[in-house]
Amino acid sequence: MNEDIRDREVRLIDTDGTMLGVMPSKDAQKLAISKNLDLVKIVPNAVPPVCKIMDYGKCMFEQVKKEKESKKKQKIVSLKEVRVSAKIEEHDFDFKVKNAYKFLQDGDKVKVSIRFRGREMRYTITGEEVLAKFADAVIDVGTVEKQPKLEGKSMMMILSPKKQ
Repeated sequence: MNEDIRDREVRLIDTDGTMLGVMPSKDAQKLAISKNLDLVKIVPNAVPPVCKIMDYGKCMFEQVKKEKESKKKQKIVSLKEVRVSAKIEEHDFDFKVKNAYKFLQDGDKVKVSIRFRGREMRYTITGEEVLAKFADAVIDVGTVEKQPKLEGKSMMMILSPKKQ
C-alpha cells in the first residue's frame, strides 16, 4: 500500500468503484494523497496490478467486524463419548441412554463404544445387539450416522442429533 507499490503502471479504481484507468503509480499515489486516503494494491498478480483508493484502517476494521459476526453464527458440534460394556445391566444401560439423550438434545454428536476384554471377543454379536438397542432407545432425538463397526478390541457407533 501507498509508497510500497513499486510498479510502473497501475489500473486505478476510485473510492466509489469507478474505473479511472491505467496510470503511472506516482500519479495514482498523488491522487490518493489529495483525497487524504490510501492507495491499496488489491489484485497484485494482474497486468498491470489493480489498485484502489480507500481508507485502509476503516476497511480493515470492517473486515475484522465481519469475521467476528460470522464466528458468532457458527455452531460448534462436539463429540461426546459414552462407554458401555457387552454385559451391561438394565439400570446402567438406562443411565447411559439418559446421558446420550441429553447430549443429543444439546446438539452434540455421541460416540457409543464397547470395549471387549479377554474372551468377550468371541461374542461380538452381543455387543452389536447392545448398540442396536442403544440406537433404538434414542431414535426420537438422534440418528445413526456411522453403523457399529469393530476396530481392534472395541466396537463403536456414532449418533448425530436429528435436524429440527
